[in-house]
Amino acid sequence: MQPADPLVIAGVTFQSRLIMGTGKFPDPESMTASYAAAGTEMVTVALRRLNLDNPGEKTLLDFIDWSKYRILPNTAGARTAEEAIHTARLARAMGLSEWVKLEVIPDPTYLLPDPIGTLEAARVLVKEGFIVLPYINDDPILAKRLEEVGCATVMPLASPIGSGQGMVNFSQIRIIIEQAHVPVVVDAGIGAPSDAALAMEIGASACLVNTAIALARDPVGMAEAMAKGVSAGRQAYLCGRIPKKAYASASSPLEGVVGRS
Repeated sequence: MQPADPLVIAGVTFQSRLIMGTGKFPDPESMTASYAAAGTEMVTVALRRLNLDNPGEKTLLDFIDWSKYRILPNTAGARTAEEAIHTARLARAMGLSEWVKLEVIPDPTYLLPDPIGTLEAARVLVKEGFIVLPYINDDPILAKRLEEVGCATVMPLASPIGSGQGMVNFSQIRIIIEQAHVPVVVDAGIGAPSDAALAMEIGASACLVNTAIALARDPVGMAEAMAKGVSAGRQAYLCGRIPKKAYASASSPLEGVVGRS
C-alpha cells in the first residue's frame, strides 16, 4: 500500500495527478462523465472559445460542477503575449480564477508555443498576482527561466497538441524534471494511457490530457484508463524501476545449480 502522495501546486493539494480539458468532447454529458470516471480535480477551459457575447447562452462552464473541480482558464487562441495577458485579466474580472494556464501560440499549423512571448507574459502576470502554469516546448532553459520569474509549474509538451504521438523526447523532459523545483506537468500529445505512464515514470508531477480522451471511441472509458496510467506511472516512479542493461541477467541465482561446479 503506497502512502498518500498528493500533488501540490501553489499551496493547493490535489489527490489526482490527471488534469483534463473541455474541448472536442461529443457533448457536455460525456465530458462531465469523463471527469467523474477519471477522478480529476482540475479542468482547463479556453476562455476565448466561449461565447461570452450572449449571457443567456449556456457555455461549457455551466455544465461543470465548480464545487468538485478547480477551473483553470487558459489563454488558448492568444498569438502574442499581449493577447494572453488580456485573456488572463478577463478571466479574473469574470471571477473565474487567478490561476491561468498560459499559452502563447502564434503558429496555426504546428501549434508550437512562443518561448519569448510566454516568458514576457509570465513576467507580467506573476507580478499581477496570477498563479501561472505556462505551456512550453521541452526546453530546459526556458523552464528554468519561467520558474525563476515565479511560475507555479512548468508544462512541457510531450509532442504537438492533439497529435497523439506520445513521449517523443524523453531526454529534454528528464532535464526539466531534474532541474525543477516546481511541479512539471506533461501537457499535449499524449495519446494513450501508456504515454501518460511513461511521462510519470520519468518523474513528471502530473499529466494534462484532452484530445486523447475527448476523441476516443469511449471517452468515459478512456478517461478512467488514462487515470490508471497516470497512477501506475507515478507508483512505478516512487518504487524505482531497475536500470536498463545491454545484457541479460538471470532471474534466479546460478549458485548451487545442479551440474555447476
